[in-house]
Formats: sequence, C-alpha cells, structure tokens
Amino acid sequence: MHDPHAITPTLTTMLGTPVTDAQGRLRGRVKDLAVGTGADAGKVAGLVLKTRLGPELVPATGLRQTPSGALELRDGAEMQSLQGREDLIFLRQDLLDRQIIDVHGRKVVRVNDVDLQWFKHDGREDLRVREVEVGLRGAMRRMLQGVVPAGTLGAITKRLPARVIPWEFVDMIEVDPARRVKLKIEHDRLAQLHPSDIADILEDLAPAEREAVLTTLDEEVAAEALEEVEPKLQKSMVESLDSEVAAGIVEEMDPSAAADLLAELPESQSEAILEEMAPEERHEVEELLEFREDSAAGRMTTEYVATPKMATVADAVQALREFDGDIESITEIYLVDDRRVLQGVVPLARLVLAKAETRLDVLAEPRFIAVPADTHEQEVAELFDKYNLRALPVVDENGKLAGVVQADDVIAFLRDRQ
Repeated sequence: MHDPHAITPTLTTMLGTPVTDAQGRLRGRVKDLAVGTGADAGKVAGLVLKTRLGPELVPATGLRQTPSGALELRDGAEMQSLQGREDLIFLRQDLLDRQIIDVHGRKVVRVNDVDLQWFKHDGREDLRVREVEVGLRGAMRRMLQGVVPAGTLGAITKRLPARVIPWEFVDMIEVDPARRVKLKIEHDRLAQLHPSDIADILEDLAPAEREAVLTTLDEEVAAEALEEVEPKLQKSMVESLDSEVAAGIVEEMDPSAAADLLAELPESQSEAILEEMAPEERHEVEELLEFREDSAAGRMTTEYVATPKMATVADAVQALREFDGDIESITEIYLVDDRRVLQGVVPLARLVLAKAETRLDVLAEPRFIAVPADTHEQEVAELFDKYNLRALPVVDENGKLAGVVQADDVIAFLRDRQ
C-alpha cells in the first residue's frame, strides 16, 4: 500500500532519476513517462530511459525503488523499443506545458507538473498518475528542481496551495501535426457549460486546440458557442475548418448570425459552406445575405413563430411545440393573414393566463411597431430603447413579415460600435 508519509513522486522529480541493474550498473536515466490509454488510462506503462543506445522503455512493474531514491531493474525486466507505440501518452512530451480546460473553473489552464503514486500490485510496485498540477506549486517545483536539495524543495512546495485536476478528467486530442490535451468532457461536461463560458474557453486556446475542441462538440452546442465568440476570432475559427464540418455547425446557428459570419468569409469559402448546407437552411441564409448588414433585414432572424390571425391559444402552443429554432429566443407570437401580411403581435406571457380556446387576436397588442426591411440599424436600436422592446418585426414593401430583430442582435450591434 501507499505510504502516506512518503514524498509523493511527481514527473518533475522523477525526470533524470538514475536506473541501475541489480549489480548497481547504470542502465540509463528517466527521460519521460509513458501512460496507457483506454482501459489502461492513468496506468504508467513504462519509463522512457535515456541510454547509450537511445531511448528505451522499461515497464513500471519491472522496477523497484531503492533506499537512495534511485530505481533498480528487477531480475528478468527487459528493455523495450518505443517504435510503433502510438497507444501511449508521454507525460513530458505530450502533457507538460500544454493547455487543458478546467471545466470546473470554466477556464483554460497550463500543466505545470504531474503527481504520481506507487502502489502494490501482485507483489510488485506499480506506478499510476494521480492528478495534474496547474498551479504555482508545480511551477515552483520545476523552477527549483536541481537548484535546491530535494528535502528543501519538498518543504517549500508543500506550503504552496495545490491546484490540481484528477487524471480521470484528462484525455488526449489528436491534432495534426501536434498532439494536444484537454479534459475528457466532450459531450457530458463541456456541453453542460453555458455557451458564453465555452466561447471564453475557445478564445483562450491556441488555434489548433480551438479547432480540436470545437469539432468534438455536438454541432448544436458548437453553434451556440460560436455565436458568442468575438466576430474576428469567429471568422478565423471557421476558416480553419473543413467546409463540410463548418456547414454542419453553421446550419445550427441562428440564420442571422450565420449570414453575418458567412458575409465575413472569403467568397469562395462562403460558397463552399453554403453548398454543403441542407437546402432549407441554405435558402434562409442566402436570403439574408442579400440585405445590407447595417439594415433591419441585415440584423433580423427568420426564426420566429407566426400563426393565422384567427388562431387560438391552443394553436399557438402547438406552433411553439413544432418550432425548430431556439425556443428561448421567442418572446412574441406574430399574427398574419393568408398573404403573410403582419396583422398583430401577442406577447408570449399572455398565453400563460389565457384559456386554450381564446382567440389570439383578442390577446394581441392594440398597437404594435414594425419596421421596413431597409431601416437603418441605428434607428432600430433607438426604437428598442424608446419602447423597451424585446423583439421587433421586420416587414417587406408589401407588409409581409420577413423576420424579427431580437434584443440580443441590438446588444451585439451596440457592443460592436464601442
């Protein structure tokens, strides 16, 4: 069993440790630690030794600790070649100094050291990764390693607060040409974060890591996060994606946000993404791309809920159930005639208190505001401020409902001006 009073080994303190055979002859020094994946995740498969013949791997179970702190090869332990061992994670090479996502803190952190633990297994000592250090303690240990005696170093670092992430939350992302690391949170944990938090995380990652994390997310979650990313970075992130992958994400975005994004991309890439999109989503976005970006139509979304003027509350509830867009963005129901000319606006809150058979035109606002498609975005913002609007319908030259400008779109416009 693990001795709780023993000094906990770390990657930093093990690097450079001499490894001898039973006769005391030096066989090499520890250059790295190889960790298994899959069912062997967290188990140290072996220590990479720097030897006269080059790097070689010795299984962790083939070693024992000596009182001097050195490591000794057990009888029968054999050195192995590293060629073809792509199933391993090398802690120094692949993990140290890499950025990972701390899902609990909703931020990006850097790996400063790795805590290890010896334990008994079938009468032999085995080594396992316990946690990843991301705080000052690991950084200080690395800075002072070899500069001050081991005992003094342990006393200094022990006083520093520990900031660690359990190894079970760490997994590899394969990124060509470099390997990157993130927490194992592809769908179950990262997807549970607010899109704004995911956007903050993406903005803090290096480009290759952004792409790797973005493409592991569910397309709907990736779309929501991408909408929260700063526009210039949003453009950069999509430019790095394959057209088919980008199309899958763009399809899930609000049509207005998707049109704004595609308008910023090179025309050839924008067209390539549109080609990969499903016909219905492509048509919605292409229509919006025809409008000036600084107009009401350029800021509107085509995702809204509209019903006939003579519809009832029950009809409106059914329409809401069948709505494919972001239901949380809906604040009003729009009443239209047979030609889709806007006839009225019903605040969503009024449906809650009304009976199912109540006609919607009875619940409609006695006066409502709508704007032509070519209204300048500044005037749109002023209307939101003057009338304290949550949404503003946009109509074409014939009065037909074309789309809706939402409060979030106005906030984004005002933020961009700052």
